[in-house]
Amino acid sequence: MIHIRSRHEVDKIRRSCRIVVETLELMAEMIKPGVTPKELDTAAEKYIRGQNAVPGFKGLYGYPATLCVSVEDEVVHGIPDQTPLEEGQIVAIDVGALKDGYYGDHARTYAVGQVDEARQKLMTGTKECLDLAVQAAQSGGYVGDIGHAVQQHAESAGFGVVRELVGHGVGTRLHEEPQVPNFGRPGFGALLREGMCLAIEPMINMGNKDIYTRDDGWTVCTLDGKPSAHFEHTIVITANGPEILTEYRTI
Repeated sequence: MIHIRSRHEVDKIRRSCRIVVETLELMAEMIKPGVTPKELDTAAEKYIRGQNAVPGFKGLYGYPATLCVSVEDEVVHGIPDQTPLEEGQIVAIDVGALKDGYYGDHARTYAVGQVDEARQKLMTGTKECLDLAVQAAQSGGYVGDIGHAVQQHAESAGFGVVRELVGHGVGTRLHEEPQVPNFGRPGFGALLREGMCLAIEPMINMGNKDIYTRDDGWTVCTLDGKPSAHFEHTIVITANGPEILTEYRTI
């Protein structure tokens, strides 16, 4: 079932989104060579709970942490551990928060210190994919318009678009209908309507699109071992176009 959210509901989602934005801004301040994903996770959980909210991921489907911290060839769902981050790596952090019964969902990819040109190009290209996908989320359009915007931009730059993992509706559950793939054809898929809240999240690989899941049952990695980037916004579709509920306060 696809939900059309009232203004009151959107305001609640917006408050949860503010929390995840501020959490990732805290992560931006902390990320540097030598810090561990576990340290990031501990700080994120403390911050979220300090906002009278609950980590949206921890315990969901059995996931053991507040953050998904995915380093280099890890696409998504990396479980925070004690392995220090290293200069030149890229790290994607995905976080959710639940407050007053509604979720916010947000992800960014960060450079650890100085990264090479190829990694910077991947991060920039993936963020551009997200921006174009958000612009494509217009009332009266279709879910396929969003995926097409991502796929066209990513593949024109020589990147691989992950097929098996998708964006989704957001509301009283973290993952709601409709699914929002990062590939597709314009004019196909679910009709986009005012009041729909969506998490749009391009997952883009430096190499090809193929992925696999590690034995931990969570961490998704590129099959060719090349880096991957992930950016995500929660949006609401309005009569005046998409409104980003996870808009960055700082860059």
